[in-house]
Amino acid sequence: MSNTAMQGDLMKRLGISFLTALLVLQAPLALAERLKDITSVAGVRTNQLIGYGLVVGLDGTGDKTPFTKQTFRNMMAQFGVIIPANVDPKSKNVAAVTIHAELSPFIKPGQKIDVTVSSLGDAKSLRGGTLIASPLKGLDNQVYAIAQGNLVVGGFGAAGADGSRITVNVPSVGRIPGGATVERLVPNSFASSDTLTFNLDSPDFTTAKRVSDKINNLLGNGSAVAMDAASVQVMAPRDVGQRVTFLSVLENLEVQPAEASAKIIINSRTGTIVIGKHVKVKPAAITHGNLTVTISERINVSQPGAFAEGGETVVTPQSEINIDQDSSRMFVFDPGVSLDAIVQAVNQVGAAPGDLMAILEALKQAGALKAEIVVI
Repeated sequence: MSNTAMQGDLMKRLGISFLTALLVLQAPLALAERLKDITSVAGVRTNQLIGYGLVVGLDGTGDKTPFTKQTFRNMMAQFGVIIPANVDPKSKNVAAVTIHAELSPFIKPGQKIDVTVSSLGDAKSLRGGTLIASPLKGLDNQVYAIAQGNLVVGGFGAAGADGSRITVNVPSVGRIPGGATVERLVPNSFASSDTLTFNLDSPDFTTAKRVSDKINNLLGNGSAVAMDAASVQVMAPRDVGQRVTFLSVLENLEVQPAEASAKIIINSRTGTIVIGKHVKVKPAAITHGNLTVTISERINVSQPGAFAEGGETVVTPQSEINIDQDSSRMFVFDPGVSLDAIVQAVNQVGAAPGDLMAILEALKQAGALKAEIVVI
């Protein structure tokens, strides 16, 4: 290689190293987040609503359950149409459904909310159906909204005369955007006391202290008190207008959350493993190897010659067993080894996600792993 090429290569490497160092120096240890992104205000919450109703106008994909027929009879009776008890309506275009929605905080009567409609019976599809006016109740059994409208169904299905059938997504569930009108205001405790309480989405004593310190630096000492790892209580004006402005200022304060504790998350269904930054291990030696046993069966057929007399065809089974064992490798973890060293060691031995799960569990049982393992 010429001197010019060597100098160019050296400068290129130095440039990359300098850029990497610059990025590391500029990267903050943790990003500050707005208070509104990591907390919620106590008393400001959503409320769940649920209801029961009928979806009509289906193209022969309704259900045949007894409670659907009973509901259909009751609805017709309200319109003055009496169906005799010995007459089966056999309405294939009607389905009984459950309706649920979430009532957002501070929403007022007359405003619209989205609803989700799900089949209760054996209806094949709700596609093309219309929900008849149905009340939505809270857990206090009070009616808070009325739902009605055309369903938007993302799934569909098709069936053949021979019984073959294909379904895409879920055709028995649909949504009605803005399909319910709010009828009742939900009371809340937003302006009923002299304080406001911020609840942390991820409880942490360090984060709670940082939140209270940030607010006290703005409003003065004693304005905010960290009650525990999850709650920070703040003195607030009683006037509703002033309280809204007050909360608008506080929720935009930027706070640096504390770093999470050492934790390993394992998804046993997908084999996904997430290892936190602060995971450490004590000195440990690990060996890793795989043993594969393969058993195959084949049949040997022996036939007599063309002109042989008294010969018989003989069938003899033959089994073959092969054992393959990967060469076991051992690696050693030094005291306080970090996440990067763990990943490099596991990659060197070619461990699969399942093997890594076993290694982590073994380290935990041996008392060599300084982290909490959470299996989901």
